[in-house]
Amino acid sequence: MAKKSKRESLRTRRYRVRNKISGSSQRPRLSVYKSNSNIYAQLIDDLSGVTLVAANTLQSEVSEGLESKSNLEAAKKVGEVLAKRAVDKGIETVVFDRSGYKYHGKVKAIAEAAREAGLKF
Repeated sequence: MAKKSKRESLRTRRYRVRNKISGSSQRPRLSVYKSNSNIYAQLIDDLSGVTLVAANTLQSEVSEGLESKSNLEAAKKVGEVLAKRAVDKGIETVVFDRSGYKYHGKVKAIAEAAREAGLKF
């Protein structure tokens, strides 16, 4: 039996997490994605299949003053901006979807920054 690659293991964990959680318009899913060069987060209503709020390091509002778009500081900024946009739209509680990543480092930074900025999960 062949050993799974890191990508296949991540995909398996992602599907396992997604089978257990789902977002609604009252309590959307906060989904996190990180690439080698950027960090993305969005609030998704899974019942209607719509992204309600999004933030990433490609946006000028987020990337202003950052040395790198893929470090902890950038992750914190993405979490803050996402939470501010969500609160402006009247969203206060969310379900956190770490997308198969460990709750550590950048993923943890996004979650903590979003909590400090006013989201509850």
